[in-house]
Amino acid sequence: MVNRKRVRILKHSNAPPGIVTYWMSRDQRARDNWTLLFAQEIALEMRQPLTVVFCLTDSYLGATKRHYAFMIKGLIEVEETLWQKNIPFHIIQGDPPTAIPRYVNAFNVSKLVTDFDPIKIKRQWKDNVAENIHCSFFEVDTHNIVPCWITSQKQEYNAYTIRPKIYRNIGDFSDDFPDLIAHPFGPEKTNRIQWDDVIKGLGLLNYISQSDTFTPGEKAARAMLKIFIEERIHKYHIDRNDPGKDGQSNLSPYLHFGHISAQRIYHEITKHVEDTEGKRSFMEELIIRRELSDNFCLYNKEYDGIQGFPEWAKKTLHAHRNDLKKYIYDLSTLENGETHDPLWNASQKEMVKTGKMHGYMRMYWAKKILEWSETPEDAMEKAIYLNDRYELDGRDPNGYTGIAWSIGGVHDRPWQERDIFGKIRYMSYNGCKRKFDIKSYIKKVESL
Repeated sequence: MVNRKRVRILKHSNAPPGIVTYWMSRDQRARDNWTLLFAQEIALEMRQPLTVVFCLTDSYLGATKRHYAFMIKGLIEVEETLWQKNIPFHIIQGDPPTAIPRYVNAFNVSKLVTDFDPIKIKRQWKDNVAENIHCSFFEVDTHNIVPCWITSQKQEYNAYTIRPKIYRNIGDFSDDFPDLIAHPFGPEKTNRIQWDDVIKGLGLLNYISQSDTFTPGEKAARAMLKIFIEERIHKYHIDRNDPGKDGQSNLSPYLHFGHISAQRIYHEITKHVEDTEGKRSFMEELIIRRELSDNFCLYNKEYDGIQGFPEWAKKTLHAHRNDLKKYIYDLSTLENGETHDPLWNASQKEMVKTGKMHGYMRMYWAKKILEWSETPEDAMEKAIYLNDRYELDGRDPNGYTGIAWSIGGVHDRPWQERDIFGKIRYMSYNGCKRKFDIKSYIKKVESL
C-alpha cells in the first residue's frame, strides 16, 4: 500500500465513479513509481479502468530535439510495459492546462493523479488544470525518498540543516516498491501509439544533435546503475571530482527524466555495497543534495534569478557589480567554447557533444560565466540557457540549484572577499590544475 503521506490532494470532488488517470510528467517509468501505484490502488478499490496519459508540448523551457528524442525513446519503453499490464497509455499534444482537462472530460475521468514537481511552470500547470476539471486531483512525490513537503515546510539553509530532517523520516518512506499488476478492469484491446506520427507532429524548431553517449529508458538506467555498483562506487569519493577519470555514476539524465527512481538506487546500493567512504559520498549526493535542490525550488520562487540568492550574496555581488573585468564574453562565444580558457572550453564542448558535463566542471563552468559577464543577472541568464539547452538533465532543480550555488552562494557561506566575486566561493584554473590532470581531461573531450 502506498504511504498516504506521499500524497497531497490538489482538488476534492464528489464526481461519480469512473476512469482513474495518471498524468505522467516528471517520473517517466512504469516500474518503481509510487504515483502509478497509487493510481492503480484507487482504481482497484473503485473497480475502474486505469489509464496513463503524457502531454507533449512543442516547447518546454528551451528543450531541444536532443531532450525530446531521449524522452520519447523512454516513453516507448513505458508504453510497452503498460501494454503488458493492460493499462492504456495515451500521448496528447498541446498546452497541459488545456489538453489535460480536455482529456479528463473526454474519458469521463473521476480521479486524476500526477507527479510532484517543484518547477514553477509545472506548478502553474497543475493550478490551471485544477481550475478546469471537475474530478478529484492528487499529487504524489515519487521522485524523492522522503516527500519534499514532509522533510520541511520551509527553505532549508544548507545540507547541514536538511540532513537530520531527511534521516529522521527516511525510515517511514524507504519501503520497497510492490509490483505493478496486470490491471483487471478496462478494455481488452487498445490502439498502440503511432510513434512516427508523434515525432512528426512535434514540429520542433530548435535542433540540437542527439547524444550517442546515453541510451534512454528504464532498462538502460538499470544497466548504468549496475555498472556503477560493480565498477565505480568503491572509489567514488576519490574519483568523483577528477574529470579525467570515468568515476561518476552517469545516472543524472535518468534521474531527471524519471527513468529510474532514486529510491530504487538507494535500495540496490544498500543491498549490494558494503559501508565504504565511496558509498557514503554517493548517498550524500543521491539523497541529501538532490532533495535539498527540490526543497530550494519548492520554497524559493526566485530559484532561477538573483533574487533567490541569500542576502549576504546579493549584497556582496552588488558591491562588486562595477569591478573591472579582464574578459567579457557574449553568449555565442561561450556557446561555441571559444574563450581564452582551454579548460572551460573543454567543459562546454563536453556538454555539447555528450549532453552531460562532469559535475566538478559544471561548478567551475558556472563560476567562470560570472567572472566573464557584465552583471550577475547576465551570468545567471547565460548559465541557465546553456545548461538547459545542452544538458540532458537541464531544466531540473539540481541544475538551477547548482548554478545558484556557483553564482549566488546558495547553500554556501561567505568566503574571503575578492574582485568580481565578492564573498562568493572562487574557483580558478590553477586550483583545478592542483586537483587533477587538466591536459588529460582536455584530451579526453577532444577524443569524443
